[in-house]
Amino acid sequence: MSSDQPEAAITGLKLRTHTQGDETVIYCIGRLTIEHAEVLKRHGKSVIPQTKRLVLDLKEVNWMDSAGIGALVGLYVSAKKAGCEFLLVNYNKTIRDLLGITHLLSVFETCARAGMRVP
Repeated sequence: MSSDQPEAAITGLKLRTHTQGDETVIYCIGRLTIEHAEVLKRHGKSVIPQTKRLVLDLKEVNWMDSAGIGALVGLYVSAKKAGCEFLLVNYNKTIRDLLGITHLLSVFETCARAGMRVP
């Protein structure tokens, strides 16, 4: 098991990482906005080569802008290229609506349809 907090933690977004076996979960806490999106992308891309399944837990994300959406899409594309499964879990209604408005909900439909929760 590993845990770390990239540098965005001091500016409004905390990232906590938990790895067990072939799965890595990145818990995002705070605001996923233009100020923090690059940190999430960089951190997520750094763990993709070491994992077969990358899960982003957005339970504690209270705001996301278009840069946050871009970070999610960028990680999704990077994971798929590397043969890594990518899942979004525990996102709130506001984020779900935002993904729906941008027609990206279908990209992440596996979790959306199942309402998947990670303990």
